[in-house]
Amino acid sequence: MLLLGAALLQPAGSRAQSVTKVAAGDYHSLFLKSDGSLWVMGHNAAGQLGDARDGACSDRPEQILTGDITAIAAGAQHSFFLKKDGSLWGMGNNCEGQLGIGTENFTDHPEEILSSDVVAISAGDMHSLVLKSDGSLWALGANSFGQLGSAGQECTNRPQKIVSGGVTAIAAGFYHSLFLKNDGSLWGMGKNNYGQLGDGSTQNAKLPKQIVAGGVTAVAAGGYQSVFLKTDGSLWAMGRNDCGQLGDGRTKCIAKPALIVASGVTAIAAGGYQTLFLKKDGSLWSMGCNGSELSSDGTCRFSSRPEQIVASGVIAVAAGCYHSLFVKSDGSLWTMGENQFGQLGDQAGNGDVALGKFEPRQIVPQPTNDKALARY
Repeated sequence: MLLLGAALLQPAGSRAQSVTKVAAGDYHSLFLKSDGSLWVMGHNAAGQLGDARDGACSDRPEQILTGDITAIAAGAQHSFFLKKDGSLWGMGNNCEGQLGIGTENFTDHPEEILSSDVVAISAGDMHSLVLKSDGSLWALGANSFGQLGSAGQECTNRPQKIVSGGVTAIAAGFYHSLFLKNDGSLWGMGKNNYGQLGDGSTQNAKLPKQIVAGGVTAVAAGGYQSVFLKTDGSLWAMGRNDCGQLGDGRTKCIAKPALIVASGVTAIAAGGYQTLFLKKDGSLWSMGCNGSELSSDGTCRFSSRPEQIVASGVIAVAAGCYHSLFVKSDGSLWTMGENQFGQLGDQAGNGDVALGKFEPRQIVPQPTNDKALARY
């Protein structure tokens, strides 16, 4: 196994390149810049930042690798990235084999998992999904609820083929998995206690099950909720809804796909207890739990209807357990949400809340004064 760039730690302000992609785990964050460099911040107890610093958290962006990175994914306590050559690399928690390196040992630096042909990766709580260039779906890690789609197997520490071809998109939740096929059909497997598979039941599925026959273009899996887009730009949701994370105005779970927004949605992200989406005008919207903001009785404040967070200019979004990140068209990176491990990267630990009632903070490029933080 090859150790990559363990000493390449630099402050975020040292490079002017724009941020292009973001990923959020439970309490850590990853992002890519336009030069293909990988940056990290937040919780690091399992080595998920990949900086070989013995579990030390980071409250500011740190560069881990230079160029050639094309995609990133963050699970509960593990992280992945893809390189231009199609190789897959991972770091962090591996107690159920979710890194796919052939052991159950944690690693605090990037290790190569597959050498080529990988086009997409998604990470859940303790399982992971891999999509190859031939359209085949591979799964690894924990399988206690059938989230790997392979009945009878507890877990695997190497990627195992689940679907031989035709898969175009993948999404891993806490304990469930979703994927799309090239005919626009939506499929799911794993835990279904809140109806997050959308099959009308609350029974777990240990093998892939078709949920929607066609017309689906994008999918995201949160903690216990699932959301997807159709060709007409409509947003649909199912699963857990106690914090209003499905956005239908209620707090009852939904076991079949429900229409939330009729048109105009272009991108989606599902976190632990919040859901975010972008519209074609570049506006950012959110619904669900508002993280650390508590009401008078000590419960989580939430919004059960979509609320606009940013009016325009947003091009990418990611949602973690209780924090969120987004990128604007000027290449700037903004964060909001819980911050106890520095996952917002603002060097403040100020605990802004997930829905953005307290203003999103600009992280890259680093503002020169506090006034810049409030202008979005």
